[in-house]
Amino acid sequence: MIKTFLYLVLFILISSCTSTKAKISSITNKKIESNLFKNNFTGFILYNPKNKKVIYKNNSEKYFTPASNTKIFTLYASLKLLPKHSPILKYTVKDTITYIEGTGNPTLLHKHFKDTTTIGFLKAQKNIFLNLTNFTSKRYGDGWAWEDYDTYFSPERSGLPLYGNVLTAYKKDSLILTPKYFNHSVLHKPYPFKRDMVSNTFYVEQNIKDTIEIPFKISHTLIKDLLENELEKKVTISYVIPEQKKITLFGVATDTILKRMMYESDNFLAEQLLIMASSSLSDTLSTNKSIKHILDTELTDLKQKPRWVDGSGLSRYNLFTPESFVQVLDKMYLEIPRKKLLSLFPVGGVSGSLKNWYKGNTTPYIYAKSGTLGNNYNLSGYLITNSGKTLIFSFMNNHFIQKTSDIKIEIQKILEMIRDTY
Repeated sequence: MIKTFLYLVLFILISSCTSTKAKISSITNKKIESNLFKNNFTGFILYNPKNKKVIYKNNSEKYFTPASNTKIFTLYASLKLLPKHSPILKYTVKDTITYIEGTGNPTLLHKHFKDTTTIGFLKAQKNIFLNLTNFTSKRYGDGWAWEDYDTYFSPERSGLPLYGNVLTAYKKDSLILTPKYFNHSVLHKPYPFKRDMVSNTFYVEQNIKDTIEIPFKISHTLIKDLLENELEKKVTISYVIPEQKKITLFGVATDTILKRMMYESDNFLAEQLLIMASSSLSDTLSTNKSIKHILDTELTDLKQKPRWVDGSGLSRYNLFTPESFVQVLDKMYLEIPRKKLLSLFPVGGVSGSLKNWYKGNTTPYIYAKSGTLGNNYNLSGYLITNSGKTLIFSFMNNHFIQKTSDIKIEIQKILEMIRDTY
């Protein structure tokens, strides 16, 4: 009798799971086959990490342009390679000279981090020799749009970033510029771009209403000059550094940088995080080094190896599959404490790029990273169902000509249905 009862309970559970899965598949298929998605390229996978079962998938093994979903891979690489507190400088002292080189850390003189560790340290040194030759990546990522060179979301990459590698301007009683070094490099006249392409000549209206950020063109001399202005002391450019052990100076908590990168979808931070991660592998700073290392060590089991070319997702050369995102999200789910992991992702209806989307009825149900480029919108992360289950998903949409908001509305409907059904 007991045995029969157990078989009956098992049968009911299996039937219930099968019915739920069938309902999700049926509704999702109808949505994806609707006119809105008809001419798009859409991929979706829904996965239960507890029983390691795929609940639904459609084109999940196909390659898509990921846009800022790339930052999920950058997050994973950073968590694997970077220590608790972010490395700011490597230095060594010989005689009375302090030789320094950057680590790619993006926080030095950055307005959002306000970390004074480096400046305090450098002001205490007698003679500073600055080596900038350890940065070997290109200033722009492969496949970045050239016409974005003057936009806030496309600063140059560098080994020793200062001020977020942008000129910040806002209007108070007068026009305020940071760094002040560029006070005499700003013109107030019409120009198609906010900066000259080959020089640090900027074009800013006198009566701007909002704070604007314009990337500056980086050179060894500019970095030296900006440091000298801030430190009020001489800095010498050096192309060599003594062959002796270097000491690492640490700054803000790495998680602080990661959260801003994920919440604000900050391209500059994403790029610099991969560069900074490479400083944990050697003194040479290289985006490609971090990418290759992670793919060759931690991610050798990916079912579809991505074409991964930058940290931010600005490049349309990036190609990832929904399954690859779910695999990496699953790895993080297994390896990182749940509270910390979810705190690193924008929360639907609450924070970051998801603040106005994917709201829960009473509590949040989506913890995910969105990714948007022209004609592309993707969303990958974690979904908490009404029954308390945590699911992992990746929903990727490329090549649509409809409004992005229309695509988001339909994705939201699908995710709400899964929340209420599973």
